Amino acid sequence: MDKLLQLGRSLLQPLLAVFVGLAAGAVAISIVGGSITETYAEMWKGAFGSFYFFTNTLSRATPIILIGLGVALAFRAGFFNMGSEGQMVLGALSAAVTAIYLPGPGWFKLTAAIIAGIISGGIWSAFAGWLDARFRMNLLITTLLLNYIATLFAGYIVSYPLKDRTGSAAMAQTVMIDQSVWLPKLFKGMSLHGGFIIAAVGAILLFLFMRYTVKGYETRMLGGNPLFASYGGVQRGKMMLFSMFISGGFAGLAGSVEVLGTQYRYLDGALTSPGYAWSGIMATLLAGSHPLGTAVAAILLAALQTGGMGMERNTDVPLEVSSIIQAVLILFVSAKFTYSFIKRKKAGS
Repeated sequence: MDKLLQLGRSLLQPLLAVFVGLAAGAVAISIVGGSITETYAEMWKGAFGSFYFFTNTLSRATPIILIGLGVALAFRAGFFNMGSEGQMVLGALSAAVTAIYLPGPGWFKLTAAIIAGIISGGIWSAFAGWLDARFRMNLLITTLLLNYIATLFAGYIVSYPLKDRTGSAAMAQTVMIDQSVWLPKLFKGMSLHGGFIIAAVGAILLFLFMRYTVKGYETRMLGGNPLFASYGGVQRGKMMLFSMFISGGFAGLAGSVEVLGTQYRYLDGALTSPGYAWSGIMATLLAGSHPLGTAVAAILLAALQTGGMGMERNTDVPLEVSSIIQAVLILFVSAKFTYSFIKRKKAGS
């Protein structure tokens, strides 16, 4: 009974946030002169109206889930990793370069490309952690600034040294990855690919890691009560490097599966324009950094985005209404999260 009550309390705030977000969206729809019921019906159809749209939603949710998982781990350890975008971009670029230029059979290049994406994203994230541990540079600021370096570096690489000069040379992109290295589609004619399976397995593994391993316990203890954790022998510097590497690794994996499962090449701006990184952070906030909850929240946010596109196609209501709903969701949830984080920091100081 106690567990049921605890589960109910943990779900109350996200559900309330969803309700308030939908109410705010209804106000916005009324302001632009649309029908609330018709608009939400079209939004639902655009996200879940058919198997095709449903798989589109899951496909869009895949990078959001992976990024959200990485951010969730860092948040649980008490660290703000806001550099998921740059880590995802470097992961995608590394995966693309590995898949294009590494010799060998397709399965080998696919595996190596995924690993390369994880490692590059992890190292970029751990670098920010090292700057904090070694020089006390604010992690929030460094991870944000490293985003710019990563995206500009990747943009330069695909605009000059590795630019595809065959065909549409005006685009800043690499050459196409060989089809033998592509992640397989889960259903014929659908956009959903094997990256979704990887994301689902990642959510389960992270949940088991956080719940049942010593390292996971230390991570939660450090995030929940840093002072108590230090008395218990948890070394903040080492734990920061560990959690930031894993966090960035998830972001790098998100970039890898997008390149290998959707775009089949690195295309400048293709990962930053959709806002996957920020949606992943939103999913984590909405789920209270719970790994499985993050996956569900990521699908919800992806549904708002794909449903918003369907709404815009079939009604006169603009796409921005779905953005308003997301913004209200996060505003509602992040207020409590920020308050809790500040309390933990004060307790640890």
